[in-house]
Amino acid sequence: MNTLYKRTILLTLTALWFFSCSKKLDQIPQTDLSDANFWNNTNDMKLACNYLYSQLPPIETHTDDVMSADAFGLSANTTSDGSWLPPATSDSWNGDYSLIRACNNILEKSAHVVGDQNIINKYLGETRFFRAWAYFDLVKRYGDVPFVTKTLQLTDTLLFSAKTHRELILDSVYADLDFAAANLPRSDQQAGEEYGRITSTAALAFTSRVALFEGTRMKFFNQSGYQSHLQKAIAASDAIIASGSNSLFTYSANPDSSYYFLFQYTGEGQGNPENILVRIYGENQLNSISANNYTRAVLDEGLLMPTGNFTSAYLYTDGLPASKSPYDKTQTNTYTEFENRDPRMAMTVFNIRSWYVSSYYVPTFEYSQTGYRSCKYYIAADWTPNVSYIDNIIIRYAEVLLNNIEARFELNGSVTDQELDATLNLIRVRAKMPSLTNNFVTSNGLDMRTEIRRERRVELAFEGFRYWDLLRWKTAETELPQSILGVRYFPNEQGQLDNPHLTTDSTVIVEDASKRHFRPDRDYLWPIPTQELGLNKNLTPNPNW
Repeated sequence: MNTLYKRTILLTLTALWFFSCSKKLDQIPQTDLSDANFWNNTNDMKLACNYLYSQLPPIETHTDDVMSADAFGLSANTTSDGSWLPPATSDSWNGDYSLIRACNNILEKSAHVVGDQNIINKYLGETRFFRAWAYFDLVKRYGDVPFVTKTLQLTDTLLFSAKTHRELILDSVYADLDFAAANLPRSDQQAGEEYGRITSTAALAFTSRVALFEGTRMKFFNQSGYQSHLQKAIAASDAIIASGSNSLFTYSANPDSSYYFLFQYTGEGQGNPENILVRIYGENQLNSISANNYTRAVLDEGLLMPTGNFTSAYLYTDGLPASKSPYDKTQTNTYTEFENRDPRMAMTVFNIRSWYVSSYYVPTFEYSQTGYRSCKYYIAADWTPNVSYIDNIIIRYAEVLLNNIEARFELNGSVTDQELDATLNLIRVRAKMPSLTNNFVTSNGLDMRTEIRRERRVELAFEGFRYWDLLRWKTAETELPQSILGVRYFPNEQGQLDNPHLTTDSTVIVEDASKRHFRPDRDYLWPIPTQELGLNKNLTPNPNW
């Protein structure tokens, strides 16, 4: 933190104001102004807050799922296979503390702003949301970290702060989110030109995410007090559900494929009630202030390839896993695997019946080491120009529903069919899958926790959740050391592999278990950058790093 603050203390307001998003969030001051004469009115606060939105996760962060075993990249991921080393510096560490400093600066300077207090509180709410976002990101990665709630100067002793316990930091995170929820409009009451800004709904939804993470982490690491976090997750998600502000997206032109079209341009904008928080990109080439190349990066460059570990999680259309379903049969070609499976499988992973650029597509090993390709956020029209303007969905209503039902189960040890119908089964209905009931679980020898987690895994696939879920469930130590698997090997369909490494049933082994490791005494927390440790002698390494 010390080196970061020294680098950022002398930032000008011009840098603070920079924001490269589009639509109504791209307004920046047209002249350089000194800090002393800038903070005059609520519009100044808005312009300052605009910078914060540039720190929302870009769409490329979905490739972080390669840190789990559900996706593979161009090569083995060192976090996933346990071969990583403490870095000298870290973009996540530096980026989060830079965002925290920007937030603290706005909060302090707001005292000079003259205007409607409700409007001032609105921008304070946005700012406190982003500070909560940054601190939670630090805590989920590093655990205890230095905690600063004011802007620091070069002579400030707080530059050399020791760690603060994560529970105290999360108290502040919750307080910031509570303030945001109390002072921002609901997502369904937000003015059209404000779409993309933080809402009270986003604050509540993020509260449910934070509280579920911490509550389950504490439970599975046998720490006391986890119940209060789970109760907070339930209360926050209940508030959204009861408000009626949001619902699951339905594509009226093709309702059965709503899940697929959710991640197309058809799912963009305020007209989609599932969107709670998005990072907005440009609208088209004429309004291309910001864009991405996610389509080509994922498919052409192979930055995120689904694995067989992931595809095996999909249920059959009878609601049963492969180990119990009569639909499961010996695979005879690349498409057999998709037959009678959860329809979301074919809306997430390419297969022979998927339209790809100009033809139907079977992924070849030349472009995919696993033999699978993701079609989530794939937009054929964006392929040739190699530019996309699709917004990145950061929080959506389906996650809120899944947070709610998981928190209820982990708090109470069971859930009712009514609770399932109000949450998880809404997602199942959209997916054209059978509802989950207690009787179905019992009569088929299933496990409710496993099925709740399975639903989360497939619904939120390649949206950046899986690795962090494994950490909070304390299952990373069993999941990550397993071999990374690809497709069943059919060389006549997907091309030949030189010296293929296969299982006994001819499934491709992409990375053998012998090369994958996870140290439970170390790897549930990330290593603190060595440069930070060298500059701040009060900062200690994380255990066994």
